[in-house]
Amino acid sequence: MKKAGAGKADIAAIGITNQRETTVAWDKVTGEPLYKAIVWLDLRTSETVASLSSGRGGKDRFRKQTGLPISTYFSAVKMKWLLDNVVEVKKAADENRCCFGTIESWLIYSLTGASNGGIHITDVSNASRYMLMNIKSCTWDESVAKAIGIPLGALPTIRSNSETYGMVKGGLLDGIPISGSLGDQHAALLGQGCLEVGTSKNTYGTGCFMLLNTGKDAVPSKSGLLTTIGYKLGADADVTYALEGSVACAGRVVQWLRDNMGIISSSSEVEKLANEVEDTGGLTLVPAFSGLFAPHWREDARAVAVGMTLFTRKEHICRSALESTAFQTVDVLQAMNKDTGLKLGSMRVDGGMTVNNTLMQMQADFLGIPVHRSRAAEATALGAALAAGLGVGFWTKKEEVVGMIEKAGGYEIFTPRTTPTARKQLCERWKDAVVRSFELAKFDPQYKQPQKQVVLKKPKFCDVASIGPEGGGLNLQLKIVKLPETVQGESFHDVVCGDSSGIVTLHLTPSQFLPCEVGTYIRVQNARAKVHKGFIRVVVDKWGKVAQLESPEIPFDVNLKHDVSAVEYELKE
Repeated sequence: MKKAGAGKADIAAIGITNQRETTVAWDKVTGEPLYKAIVWLDLRTSETVASLSSGRGGKDRFRKQTGLPISTYFSAVKMKWLLDNVVEVKKAADENRCCFGTIESWLIYSLTGASNGGIHITDVSNASRYMLMNIKSCTWDESVAKAIGIPLGALPTIRSNSETYGMVKGGLLDGIPISGSLGDQHAALLGQGCLEVGTSKNTYGTGCFMLLNTGKDAVPSKSGLLTTIGYKLGADADVTYALEGSVACAGRVVQWLRDNMGIISSSSEVEKLANEVEDTGGLTLVPAFSGLFAPHWREDARAVAVGMTLFTRKEHICRSALESTAFQTVDVLQAMNKDTGLKLGSMRVDGGMTVNNTLMQMQADFLGIPVHRSRAAEATALGAALAAGLGVGFWTKKEEVVGMIEKAGGYEIFTPRTTPTARKQLCERWKDAVVRSFELAKFDPQYKQPQKQVVLKKPKFCDVASIGPEGGGLNLQLKIVKLPETVQGESFHDVVCGDSSGIVTLHLTPSQFLPCEVGTYIRVQNARAKVHKGFIRVVVDKWGKVAQLESPEIPFDVNLKHDVSAVEYELKE
């Protein structure tokens, strides 16, 4: 503010844009964090992911509801890890004191008073990254939260991206409305002016994130992309959806060259060294330091450098590092083409890495389409400011962002220089290296191999109507119709049960049928039929089992008209 010569009176509203998925847990009574934030790239939740993916549906178990695969990337698994591993978080959740949220949620809570009336909310774009929000209704999905084990009462209220959430309490900005909130990539989509269906942007930062506007349609992905929210500009506005391809390591690779390897002393040096060689000398770097995100979703992948020789120099390594970012973007764009049937004619780009002209030219060459670099470098901030301004009426329509972009100088365009044949060869080299990165996590001494859960085969259930006067190995899924009026000791009692084909009387001990009630479901395994005084009874002895069910996969009504046990047989016991 001082640098801009602005004061409080010049500020109409505050907009927030944040790194998504990074998760915070705090105490609503004290307003203090219960544990350190778990960032989006953190891999400590790998076992949680393996456990949740072991059931029916695998990694796509919740994709229909949330648009997302099960991954270490998303907030729900971080919340689950906190509940399972941090005593303070579990205790607070049990006592209804725990608040979960992503960074914008924590900021809004803190700015609006924290424990003194702070507002616990999130916006719809950030909520779409929790792996808990129903992508169509834009509300928390109770069935998903229950399956993962996240208490709904600990989650923030979901609001639109552009409306007044509350006022700042205290400090220099006291009384100023907070009226805009978007995850960073959604803000960039807006700030790049991607307002029409089929327009896309790619932001190059620590990671790399491409979003494609799909309008009012939540397009399900069959190619490893994420169905997500684009933006919702007003409490009563329509939702604009998007497809997203998220890449874990882009600028992070350059940081690795500088901080871990010491190959460069500053980030800007990578372009200079990369330009000192014509190609990578056959070297391909796959930066799967945190596994691979879209479109592969391989937590077990690890970084590989393929094709090194004794002639490989640091210049080749720098060039291959830049190539890795461009190649990962090609993978995402190809997946978008498959999912939508669209062939994008150009790509808008922004973010810190876009200052690298060599990378931008590589990107155009590898994609085979023009790359439009925004001269307004901070499209993310522009999108957040636009949402906040619309929320308080400072601006009246989202299309005003187009004029802002033009005022900032529009776009600088990089056009492809390679031939289709050369482009195909480059991509084949990359695809070969990617496959080599799979399943390498098992060799990491710090990696705890998730235990494979044994999936038991479901018993084959028979219908009540098929029960004969004698037979064993019966597996039945039943609803209780009638219980004995009195229960005495551990002797056998008659319990009438049935399914859609009929009813039958079971001979059960109290320990087998209590505390069941009429109308509840039970599963009977390895039972046998016998004739007692001329009538069929089903008995569960020590070799069998009775278990109460919450509900079968397909609930049923009992056919009371066909009583298998009412038929008299001329068989001796």
